[in-house]
Amino acid sequence: MDLHLTNKVFIVTGGAKGIGAAICSSIAAEGGIVVIAGRKKEDNQAKVDEIIKAKGKATSIAVELAEATACKEVIDFTVKEFGRIDGLINNAGVNDGVGLESGSPEKFFQSLQKNLSHFYNLAHYALPYLKQTKGNIINIGSKVADTGQGNTSGYAASKGAINALTREWAVELLPHSIRVNTVIPAEVWTPLYENWINSLPNPKEKLAQIVSKIPFEKRFTTSEEIADMTVFLLSNRSSHTTGQIIYVDGGYTHLDRSLT
Repeated sequence: MDLHLTNKVFIVTGGAKGIGAAICSSIAAEGGIVVIAGRKKEDNQAKVDEIIKAKGKATSIAVELAEATACKEVIDFTVKEFGRIDGLINNAGVNDGVGLESGSPEKFFQSLQKNLSHFYNLAHYALPYLKQTKGNIINIGSKVADTGQGNTSGYAASKGAINALTREWAVELLPHSIRVNTVIPAEVWTPLYENWINSLPNPKEKLAQIVSKIPFEKRFTTSEEIADMTVFLLSNRSSHTTGQIIYVDGGYTHLDRSLT
């Protein structure tokens, strides 16, 4: 299926590793041009080199996305390089463990800066260019917005807000034919997830316990499965889909727990 992404330009935040890296690879495989925005220049460049080696097109910019000026810099850089923006994939974020008791008002605010503010800031600065291309926005959320997790108030609040903003932006941008959707992962094996598992006193037992609760095939969702849904939503093959929160999670979030 041709997704008609050839030479269209897509910004992917946190595109160097994990889900973001898989999204970048999928876009490039479909002929799209990827702009990776993330804080580590070396990681960004390594992913760019990988895409180019596979005959894809990509570049990157190293920025701290929690700063509004850095978000504007990402948009200005992309337009200067390519003259257009066809899609914004808001992916960057970290489950930072800022809890109600373990955190503080200052840490909670910092968590919102890391996990939420750049979604708005990038969309704000990209909007004039998305209007020109009738582009779209994909937000990467988390099942934590629905299920809770415990001890991660900042991250949960950010992901809940992202779901709300998806619907809000979808309404606001209807007159401009700009679509906005969110993809929700649950249990996805990424470098960050692996680090978290290995930080626990009994990582193998905890991992087996988590896997046993994933209804479909008792396995983790892959980053590539999240990427495939994301890229489909970016394409005009999903041209009448907007304001949707789509769960790619093997049924983890919503199916009856008696199944597990």
